[in-house]
Amino acid sequence: MLSTPELLIILLIIIVVFGASKLPKLGEALGKSIKNFKSSVQDPDETDKIEDASIKKDAKEKDSEKDSEK
Repeated sequence: MLSTPELLIILLIIIVVFGASKLPKLGEALGKSIKNFKSSVQDPDETDKIEDASIKKDAKEKDSEKDSEK
């Protein structure tokens, strides 16, 4: 098992590699991936519904970001 200093060093390396501004997006993507994996293991038919909803939500967010940039 990793000790606290080792975890802090790993966290520092991750911040340097990805940058502090991308960490929330990276965490969100990881969380969605884990959620989709768990739901697909429990009920494969429901996975399609969840993925469709997630794709639509992401598309709406990207559209709103483009509109706000103009």
